[in-house]
Amino acid sequence: MATRHLAPLPLPLFKSLSPLKPLLPPRTQTLLPPLRSSSISPMASPPSKKVLVPIANGTEPMEAVITIDVLRRAGSDVTVASVEKDLRVDACWGIKLVADALVSDCADSAFDLISLPGGMPGSANLKDCKVLENMVKKHAEKGGLYAAICAAPAVALGSWGLLNGLKATCYPSFMEKLPSEATAVESRVQVDGKAVTSRGAGTAIEFSLILVEKLYGKDKADEVAGPMVMRPQHDVEFVLRELNSVEWKCNGAPKILVPVANGSEEMEAVIIIDVLRRAKADVTVASVEDKLEIVASRKVKLLADMLLDDALKMQYDLIVLPGGLGGAQAFSNSEKLIALLKKQAESNKLYGAICASPAIALEPHGLLKGKKATAYPAMCNKLADQSDCENRVVVDSNLITSRGPGTAMEFSLGIVEKLFGREKALNLAKTLVF
Repeated sequence: MATRHLAPLPLPLFKSLSPLKPLLPPRTQTLLPPLRSSSISPMASPPSKKVLVPIANGTEPMEAVITIDVLRRAGSDVTVASVEKDLRVDACWGIKLVADALVSDCADSAFDLISLPGGMPGSANLKDCKVLENMVKKHAEKGGLYAAICAAPAVALGSWGLLNGLKATCYPSFMEKLPSEATAVESRVQVDGKAVTSRGAGTAIEFSLILVEKLYGKDKADEVAGPMVMRPQHDVEFVLRELNSVEWKCNGAPKILVPVANGSEEMEAVIIIDVLRRAKADVTVASVEDKLEIVASRKVKLLADMLLDDALKMQYDLIVLPGGLGGAQAFSNSEKLIALLKKQAESNKLYGAICASPAIALEPHGLLKGKKATAYPAMCNKLADQSDCENRVVVDSNLITSRGPGTAMEFSLGIVEKLFGREKALNLAKTLVF
């Protein structure tokens, strides 16, 4: 059907419309009481849902952080609870998370959803926590929504008897460990009754959006997904838009700096760090703040490896900036980081950025001059050259840029491809169930 552009309504017609008369189909109007000027008020937001995300030493950080981030985007009141003795948790791949509370402090609280991240031995540590086991069992008995991803469906939910008689999925190598009382399926996300299960880090965003849908409805899930620049298809290989191709060479394991700041987008930061460490890169996470702990854009607390001042004592093959508006602005305001990036670019060394950072941290300091780049859709108007903005990942010589949380996996795998080759990147994508 051809698209028609309608002319604006003439002013007299606008004047003829009463501001109190509901512009609804007649059938819908008959269901509503008459509106009075004294009764008009803004539409109330749906009540916030309470969610528990337990974490443990050995938890897969991508799966934990993506779930927390997406559910908080939907307005959920998410409590991140440690099953360890301390709030700090040493997740997989050297990533350090700080919980909001201990699980024991949450034992008497009611939740609308309890969602378990995967990872090993994280899933086993969740399974062995009796307080958590009792909480999830009572929650399920009351008809509450519960979920798990990666190894956790088989290792935790399955061993607790909470998948009996249900269809469930999990990480491919754990499928045989699902209990015989469950029906194993290879769905990326499987919903059966009040149980939601999923396969791995590469399915974590889909998993989280299904949880949003179960809590708030499809419209809310679509609303949350829209700004994330989601991948349109899952059954195709990721692609790069590459111009002025050069070989990315390193002596030994690539040394990579990932700066973080208050307001950094936690999904993007954690996906980049996690994927590059899986690929055996030597990744240093440096805080541009005055302490190691940063509070990311959706209030996830991350611990950096060192402060930026200490990180400046070393040299890097690649510097990669995660996005998040507050974090990108902090990067832009850091004279030391910008000086390091300029030195990196002038030496034809590798650098990159995702989401808001290309537009907020790189562009204003001349770090995109003469380069093709992309950025978060709403930020592309800040780029001097917007000709490649619609591409999900853009490589121009020694620069790599990308668009947002939904492209962060492709961005990270693109870095792996340039550093280690396409075959390694594709094998890693398969491992991630991406």
